[in-house]
Amino acid sequence: MILNNFYTLLSGIYFGRKWHLKPQLRRVLSVMLLLLGAGVFPALAETQIPTAAKYVMVTEFETGRVLMEKEKDTPMKPASMAKIMTSYVVFSRIKDGSLAMEDQILVSEKAWKMGGSRSFLKPGTRYSVKELLYGMIVQSGNDAAVVLAEGLAGTEENFVQEMNLTAQKLGMKNTNFTNSTGWPHPDLTTTAEDLNILATALIRDFPTDKYPDLYPIYSVKNYTLNDIKQGNRNPLLYGRSAADNGVDGLKTGYTEESGYGLIGSAIKNDMRVVMVLNGMESKKERSTESARLMEYIQREFKNYRFFASGDKVDEADIWLGQSAKIGLLAEKEVSRVLSRSERMKTEIGVSWINPVPAPIQRGQKIGEVSISIDGKTVDKIGLMADRDVKQLGMFERLGAALSYLILGASSAPGSTAQ
Repeated sequence: MILNNFYTLLSGIYFGRKWHLKPQLRRVLSVMLLLLGAGVFPALAETQIPTAAKYVMVTEFETGRVLMEKEKDTPMKPASMAKIMTSYVVFSRIKDGSLAMEDQILVSEKAWKMGGSRSFLKPGTRYSVKELLYGMIVQSGNDAAVVLAEGLAGTEENFVQEMNLTAQKLGMKNTNFTNSTGWPHPDLTTTAEDLNILATALIRDFPTDKYPDLYPIYSVKNYTLNDIKQGNRNPLLYGRSAADNGVDGLKTGYTEESGYGLIGSAIKNDMRVVMVLNGMESKKERSTESARLMEYIQREFKNYRFFASGDKVDEADIWLGQSAKIGLLAEKEVSRVLSRSERMKTEIGVSWINPVPAPIQRGQKIGEVSISIDGKTVDKIGLMADRDVKQLGMFERLGAALSYLILGASSAPGSTAQ
């Protein structure tokens, strides 16, 4: 994209020392655009988005930028949201080939006796890993979670060790799992931030295009096992939230101690949001609050992509080269997640010394694009030459220099060869 449509160029000429001429007019093209960009910004203050949730952590998936937070580091109980870690461990086994969806696992008496939400598995019966995953994720079956844990590690206690080791590897610094289900336990603890790390890792490490049978389970609305049909408890999967907001997961949780919680994720306008809420007082409050906050975040924030890697940003004049102009390409993609207020404070500056003395090599850094928010520079990327340009011959260089001295700036300093 050429920026000439957006600004007026500042002109001038710079003569390099190679010709033993004193620097005269240095052209530094500095363009300030009220475009949409961003760097690393603080989360919105809690007072800006009142919420009934006691614990909140909302991030943008690709950059990890925090879009909203509230008591993100305060210890809390995950309830059934802990099953996301159970599924992460199971997914990892499938990914490395040590487990298959068709593998069968026997239901123990311990698993059969589990209370709370259940898939109503039959003791002494074998179920496939696929059936158990659907039972655990869609139906939130505690019995299905325990069967998976025992099948993979021999005992649930052994499986919990793997859960906690995985949590450490993922950077969940304030989490301790005590079972595969999120069942109440005095030592079970996590934070909104840690659950956000977990949900982000699940989506990142098991992309749908490579593993279409794994993460998409979280978007299934109902599942029938043992002739018992149960619906997914995630309210964001139904109605307008799913259709308009692109919701595709993840999981709810509830115990008397934890309150009502939800981890949700949605993609809209090329931006994925990962949201953790907990500590709400009712199913209704969880449903309305999660939908309201998701809609607000998706309306307030957008991921703006200005340049793709290799996009043509502008052109520079060439001094004493076999071409008059050189294209300036973006070194890498320029994209930022911005709120509406941040957008209005964003400026993009493009600068280089003009003209660029030949010879020039393809990929040579010519200038840079700088991004600033409210006057503070938050990022810079290089502007690279789009091709090689050779220097004029000795007599041509001398002629061009004399022409400039005689005729001034109206004489093209770059080249007589096109």
